[in-house]
Amino acid sequence: MLSVKQELLAALAGELETLSPGAGARAAFENPKVAAHGDFACTAAMQLAKPLKANPRALGEQLKTALEATAAFQQWVDAIEIAGPGFLNIRLKPAAKQQVVREVLAEGARFGYRADRGENILVEFVSANPTGPLHVGHGRQAAIGDAISNLYSTQGWKVHREFYYNDAGVQIDTLTKSTQLRAKGFKPGDECWPTDSENPLAKNFYNGDYIQDIANAFLAKETVRADDREFTANGDVEDYENIRNFAVAYLRNEQDKDLQAFNLKFDQYYLESSLYTNGYVEDAVQRLIANGHTYEQDGALWLKSTDYGDDKDRVMRKTDGNYTYFVPDVAYHIQKFKRGFTKVVNIQGTDHHGTIARVRAGLQAADVGIPAGYPDYVLHTMVRVVRNGEEVKISKRAGSYVTLRDLIEWTSKDAVRFFLLSRKPDTEYTFDVDLAVAQNNDNPVYYVQYAHARIQSVLRGWQEQGGAGVEALKNVDLSALEGPQAQALMLLLAKYPEMLTAAADGNAPHDVTFYLRDLASSYHSYYDAERILVDDEKLKLARLALVAATAQVLHNGLAVLGVDAPERM
Repeated sequence: MLSVKQELLAALAGELETLSPGAGARAAFENPKVAAHGDFACTAAMQLAKPLKANPRALGEQLKTALEATAAFQQWVDAIEIAGPGFLNIRLKPAAKQQVVREVLAEGARFGYRADRGENILVEFVSANPTGPLHVGHGRQAAIGDAISNLYSTQGWKVHREFYYNDAGVQIDTLTKSTQLRAKGFKPGDECWPTDSENPLAKNFYNGDYIQDIANAFLAKETVRADDREFTANGDVEDYENIRNFAVAYLRNEQDKDLQAFNLKFDQYYLESSLYTNGYVEDAVQRLIANGHTYEQDGALWLKSTDYGDDKDRVMRKTDGNYTYFVPDVAYHIQKFKRGFTKVVNIQGTDHHGTIARVRAGLQAADVGIPAGYPDYVLHTMVRVVRNGEEVKISKRAGSYVTLRDLIEWTSKDAVRFFLLSRKPDTEYTFDVDLAVAQNNDNPVYYVQYAHARIQSVLRGWQEQGGAGVEALKNVDLSALEGPQAQALMLLLAKYPEMLTAAADGNAPHDVTFYLRDLASSYHSYYDAERILVDDEKLKLARLALVAATAQVLHNGLAVLGVDAPERM
């Protein structure tokens, strides 16, 4: 049906060009708001009426007559109707809708993909401090980032997934001190370990049980692997630097296990500390100074970020000589650009909203050729977790929050991914553990996966009767697919590629979950209305081809989300 649509658009463009030179480039179809009105809608007559000084309905009649005379419309269109002030409602012939079945079966897993565009994109996500296990907020970010990466892949981008480790700064000192205290035999509640929320020193310690696990491993002189390096503890509780390196490596290894449980892999892990050791931070600062975009005041170095739309100037270097946290971010993004990533998408929590203006201001002030608005940001809210009707706020392992691994162990990787992607990133979300494990139609991931498994059961039943397999369905006669449920299902299949493009353009993976639920619903309606394994061979093969195409699109959409498409349930 994609080829059919292109033929019809070409015919429309030609007729619009005849009516008004230049108008052909704007040829487009819309989806009618009411399905009963037709399959495509065209508003060109109303758009051209004013510049042509014509009555829109009369112009619509003229365009209708012209289109009906074209070969493409004669072949694929059943009727064109004029509505309201000049809408064209276009009804396709069944044969036009049936073409999508052939397209899906021919293209398989690549259905919906666009050609390689020869451009690189970097998607940075998760990027958690190596100071504790990944929490459910990181899980939401992981699901969003991976799905957005997959969406860009379908649109011809070469995608690079990157995890940025904030392995420098105050939080790493806090981790080191906490581990050192545990290694010396102290624990939360001891006099040297304040836990009173009213006590400002309380924030200087991490209280989770995982800190004791690190301390025990350190005392046992264990070796841990983080990315491509190994770190061995020496067991000396006074060796602060060895404790620091080991604790960071231990938690990077633990976070990697969390990501493995989520079936998520990164192309690169980028260390904040490397920005300092390689001189990138200092280079960025000196460039900003040399360009005249900084000033000294009250013993601090400031960036003139208001020159670039920020609401106030920002401190770059504090009076103690340390840089504020957005400075290495500027240096990091300069390196992203120099590495050839002309498009970058950062997935971050909404608490990072304030950094956007200052990072972009720093990049413009650096004047290295980075375009305004670089990088793109997708911000997400945190997640509430409800279990047995009550909110779960803490995990013994983490000390103060529910971990991603907790959520996976309570439900499944597929449920966590689908659920965390089922709302717009910037909307509040409550993860219902009980719903995520329910095997009924109220559970959206179960509902979609069951549709796929149900189709596979039908295909297995056919093969057990002597059927040749899906490959044999690619060229069967589809003319029998004329029922309303079949027509609706084929129209929905045809919308998949455009949905992918819109979801990628809008960094909106939740659109994929909405589409899959609609497709599963349409399939279930079709299955309930028409028996598939009938005696009539021609009818049976046509229906099998339709459901096989549906299974393929369900599989493809679930793959974008990183969710499995089970053969049996």
